[in-house]
Amino acid sequence: MAYQALYRVFRPQRFADMVGQEHVTKTLQSALLHHKISHAYLFSGPRGTGKTSAAKIFAKAVNCERAPAAEPCNECPACLGITDGTIPDVLEIDAASNNRVDEIRDIREKVKFAPTSVRYKVYIIDEVHMLSIGAFNALLKTLEEPPKHVIFILATTEPHKIPATIISRCQRFDFRRIPLSGLVSRLKYVANAQGVQASDEALSAIARAADGGMRDALSLLDQAISFSDGTIELDDVLMMTGAASFAVLAGLIEAIHRKDTAAVLQQFEAMMEQGKDPNRLVEDLILYYRDLLFYKTAPHVEDAIQIAIVDETFVSLAETISLHDVYGAIELLNKSQQEMKWTNHPRLLLEVALVKLCHSPSAASALSVSELEPLMKRLDMLEAELRRLKEQSSVSSSAPASTKKPVKAVKAGGYKAPVGRIYELLKQATHEDLALVKGRWADVLDTLKRQHKVSHAALLQESEPVAANASAFVLKFKYEIHCKMATDPASSVKENVEAILFELTHRRFEMIAIPEEEWGKIREEFIRNKEAKAEKSEEEPLIAEAKRLFGEELIEMKE
Repeated sequence: MAYQALYRVFRPQRFADMVGQEHVTKTLQSALLHHKISHAYLFSGPRGTGKTSAAKIFAKAVNCERAPAAEPCNECPACLGITDGTIPDVLEIDAASNNRVDEIRDIREKVKFAPTSVRYKVYIIDEVHMLSIGAFNALLKTLEEPPKHVIFILATTEPHKIPATIISRCQRFDFRRIPLSGLVSRLKYVANAQGVQASDEALSAIARAADGGMRDALSLLDQAISFSDGTIELDDVLMMTGAASFAVLAGLIEAIHRKDTAAVLQQFEAMMEQGKDPNRLVEDLILYYRDLLFYKTAPHVEDAIQIAIVDETFVSLAETISLHDVYGAIELLNKSQQEMKWTNHPRLLLEVALVKLCHSPSAASALSVSELEPLMKRLDMLEAELRRLKEQSSVSSSAPASTKKPVKAVKAGGYKAPVGRIYELLKQATHEDLALVKGRWADVLDTLKRQHKVSHAALLQESEPVAANASAFVLKFKYEIHCKMATDPASSVKENVEAILFELTHRRFEMIAIPEEEWGKIREEFIRNKEAKAEKSEEEPLIAEAKRLFGEELIEMKE
């Protein structure tokens, strides 16, 4: 007999043989045992994860002579015939080459006839997303009201291309990528069954290259058996797949951490000369950095390390490379990997990424705690000196006027408050308008932070709305320089605040900034004028008329 590929020889014949799809097999077995068999199923998922195998196992199970059972017996004529493909009632159709309307119409005509050899007719349509729109429409009515003896199993790697009307008439099962541990376990079983010696590192490298697909893993194992000299070693697999060894990856990352650009480029050139694939190399680098990240943050989590071997070199790298550098490397390499998919020169992009990593600022170059301590002490001394000068200034300002020299007032921040505008605002100010602005002020600061305008939020942190009318509000700042910064057109603080308030309140408010000290004076003066006007309005009309005619200085009031 001609040689058969391993993925055909070791194709699962029972649900128990399937790896990594327990959520699917358990549901199907329960349906078989309880006679809750649907008329249509949709199996979707990545390639090589067992969709067609599960469909054939299910077809055997429903037609097995020992049914109802959770597994086919694989001994009765029905199971053996379906396995061999000699039962005409179980048809496996490739939709990629049979996607026309006429072929689906032929199926629709034949489903009316009862099965001849087994209990159920089972149509397994592989790559069903390749059907034309007309073919889907022809299949739709049959899926909706099929005969009782017919079961449709649709398999696809791209379920988003299937019309929603088809999906809604099927029980959908999503097959997942097979975990690394499951692939390695199955590869060990196959290698032992074939009498092949293979190291654990080699099988792990094959499983990683398979990317969650069992068929790809078995094909790579088949290729590795032919490539090796009787025993499959890690170097054989790395040479065959174009991947880099752990030692090479560790050396490259160590050179990146040292910022040794020349060494990095030399190692990269050596790997390219050995036939390594740039796309595979960038993926291995990302996974190695990922393992460093997990080892540093969660060293006790089982199976956290995927590709690296926790040896002295790995532990040393984990101790010397900071989390900041690991995050930066993963982010930069991931961005480069996305760009490499759409270029004809992936090697060039990877070279640029490696040079960027060598020249990126490292967290290790930042000031340490011991270096920061003198600066902090110096800062404390300056703050103490500033407080002493302020106290002296307050003492001199409280001294008698005769001993104090006239000093010209100087605007420290160069800010001139719009006093007239504030007076006009206070005349129309209401408690309701002020409550509206105050109630939304915390939301304004949060919105600025979410918009990554942290400097604006910090500037406004100690400000407070103190008065408002229907069209404007007064914002009090502790220092005059803050008023100038907030109203400077170049900083756009005022525009941002007004825009956010409009979004929150649906009303246009103009922001008027004023220092705390000046606000106190304006407020007191406004209150005094308001009280004086109130007293004046309460005078008797005769007295007011007399003051108007003769002048207030000529009138003497007597009880």
